[in-house]
Amino acid sequence: MQPERLAYAPRCLAQTRAGTACQSPAVKGKRRCRMHGGTNPGAPQGNENARKHGGYSGRTKAAARYLRELAKVIR
Repeated sequence: MQPERLAYAPRCLAQTRAGTACQSPAVKGKRRCRMHGGTNPGAPQGNENARKHGGYSGRTKAAARYLRELAKVIR
């Protein structure tokens, strides 16, 4: 037996491994239940930690390659 508000709550739109729809109620204001990520708000807006640093860009790799070759010549 479940409360009436849960019985009429919108359902989670996630798909289970069996291929059927999840039967859990979705988190308020979200499209997924708590088990399928409805409570996770995601990354904060303007996340400074996700900024690209350019350490693996083509220009940086080319500069590192040049310095390695230069070091070989000097040795």
